[in-house]
Formats: sequence, structure tokens, C-alpha cells
Amino acid sequence: MPSPPPDCPRCPRLAGFRAENRRKFPDFRNQPVPAFGAPDSRLLIVGLAPGLRGANRTGRPFTGDFAGTLLYETLIKFGFASGTYRADPNDGLTLHDCRIINAVRCVPPENKPLPAEIATCNTYLATDIAAMPNLRAILALGGIAHQGTLRAFGLKQSHAKFAHGATTTLPGGVTLTDSFHVSRLNTNTGRLTTPMFERIVEHLRAALA
Repeated sequence: MPSPPPDCPRCPRLAGFRAENRRKFPDFRNQPVPAFGAPDSRLLIVGLAPGLRGANRTGRPFTGDFAGTLLYETLIKFGFASGTYRADPNDGLTLHDCRIINAVRCVPPENKPLPAEIATCNTYLATDIAAMPNLRAILALGGIAHQGTLRAFGLKQSHAKFAHGATTTLPGGVTLTDSFHVSRLNTNTGRLTTPMFERIVEHLRAALA
């Protein structure tokens, strides 16, 4: 299945929320957010969903809100990106051997997609994964990204439990690594620290060396 259209109607609640946001924030993109990075990359990072004032506004995953700062600065540090992250899709930031996508393409109310919405949008995640011929590693940011990745590979949720730092071998030899999401909530509470996240990305860098 191709990428969702700008006015994707498949999840009525999300479509209605997009329409509401178009009225409130006419300068925001307010569309399903596409993947960022080349399909021939070996690393895929899967997030949860666009943030209202982040990717839903800018049109680039993890761009425009706090979560992008830790993510992109860490990717730059370990060679998966270059340039300077300025929370703007025109900042010139470039990914290297890395692609970023969300398990749910449209912004959900309160950043909480419903199970049916996650399942519906999973067809797009599965399509994107299938279109990555060199894929060797996936980094799931949070439980929803972990669960969506398993579903995209045709696996049951019981196949592997989400845990920060856990790794699972998926069909085709692809390695799934879990991390707590790089959200402000997680970093402010200390659930995820910069060193914790850097260790995850450093491990992936070494595995793909």
C-alpha cells in the first residue's frame, strides 16, 4: 500500500482532528507525515506519532518539538546524521544510512492513538519496511513503535516484550532494539537520560560498522 494521501480518511477520529487543526492552525502542515531518510538505509527508527506542534506542524518526523533535540543531536554524534538540527525541515540536516518514520502517520488527540488506529496505519509501516532492501536494524522508540514493528513483520505481540535496551531478531535477520521514547516527559522524569539513549545508538553504530 502506498503512503497515505493528504486527506487520508481511514481513521475517522484522526481525520476529524486534522480538520479541526486546519481551522485552528492554518499554517501547520496538518497531513500524514512521511518518512525522513533514504529507503536504502540500513537503520530504521520508528516513533509513535507526529506531535501537534512538532511534525504535524513541520511535516518532518521529530521536528519542531523537544523530542527531536535529543534524537537528532544523538544521531549527529554517532554519524547517522550531519548538519545542525534547528527544529525546521529546511535546516539542512541530512541523515546517513538512517530513516525515520512513525507507527501512526497522523497526529492523535493528546498524543494517544487508539488501538484500531495503530492497526489501520500499520499497513503503511509494513509497506515502508518492505521497501527497504538493505534494512538490518530497527530502533523502536516506545511501546507503540515496538508493537507496530512486530505487527508489520506479521508477529504477535507476545513474540517479544518491550523493554529499554532489549533486542529481538525479526524475520530476515533484522534486529529490533527498544528504547524509551525521547519525549520531554521521559527525559524530565529521568526515565530516559541522554547517556541511556546514547548507549543505545552507540550500540547500533557499532553493529552497523
